[in-house]
Amino acid sequence: MECTICKNGNTEKGHVTVKLEKGGTILLIKEVPADVCTNCGHYYLSSEMTKLVLEKGKEAFDKGAELEVVKLQVA
Repeated sequence: MECTICKNGNTEKGHVTVKLEKGGTILLIKEVPADVCTNCGHYYLSSEMTKLVLEKGKEAFDKGAELEVVKLQVA
């Protein structure tokens, strides 16, 4: 897929670290499967991964975490 941001690269399967912030909570989720642009590094998450990442963010926020770093475990 052509990158919609830089228009100069194509995406390849890879893994990224996603950073979420809400209020005083910062969550870093490592090893998230994504399509990553070979030129600019912008990444695209599938709807399934987006849902999982947002669920992890809600869990961290609900328990009052200030900073949490997790490695995504995909079954």
